[in-house]
Amino acid sequence: MSDNLPVSLLSHVSLGTNQYGKAQAFYDQVLAPLGCRRVLEHEGATAYGRAYPEFWIQTPLDGQPAAVGNGTHIGFLARSRAEVDAFYQAALAAGASGEGAPGPRPHYGEPYYGCFVRDLDGHKVEAMFWEIAGG
Repeated sequence: MSDNLPVSLLSHVSLGTNQYGKAQAFYDQVLAPLGCRRVLEHEGATAYGRAYPEFWIQTPLDGQPAAVGNGTHIGFLARSRAEVDAFYQAALAAGASGEGAPGPRPHYGEPYYGCFVRDLDGHKVEAMFWEIAGG
């Protein structure tokens, strides 16, 4: 693989929100422990990432209310178990509801450590760390 190609398969993911300003404040606080920040903004849309826009929150372009997808969730890759723990605590402090406290989930794979929350709009959001020796 070329060194200039991204590791991730996905370019970006977007979630609709009915509380744009509150969603910005929520994700500013929740994504900071993962080393993410606002990297791009348009009217009604904000992108977060470590280096480039990977995760967007936005008001729906069709003007209809945002809705939560049943069976849909977003998983953020943490760089350590401590980042997963900090993400979870930041999310709860920012008004999220817990959907699964940080911990190992061997049924997802032995190296898996993660947590789940519901954001202010009810979207299921995860932070996870895949602990592989030497990497």
